[in-house]
Amino acid sequence: MKAEVLVTLKQEILDPQGEAVRHSLHELGHADVRSVRVGKYIELELDAQIDRNELNLRIESMCKQLLTNAVMEDFRVLALHP
Repeated sequence: MKAEVLVTLKQEILDPQGEAVRHSLHELGHADVRSVRVGKYIELELDAQIDRNELNLRIESMCKQLLTNAVMEDFRVLALHP
């Protein structure tokens, strides 16, 4: 199975990388860009032969234990592929 996870800074956390990208876009003539948030895309490939509910629980556990900083980041599973 393959899982796709998106990790982003919580909305209330300043995103200096996103702000730098927004500024650069303005410099390139894209003044209509109001804000940019930058995140991480993580692809997990698992050998597990488990149902989707169990897989979601395992991915959630991985995210909470290692893949995210719960104080600053949120995550969501974008897709599960057989």
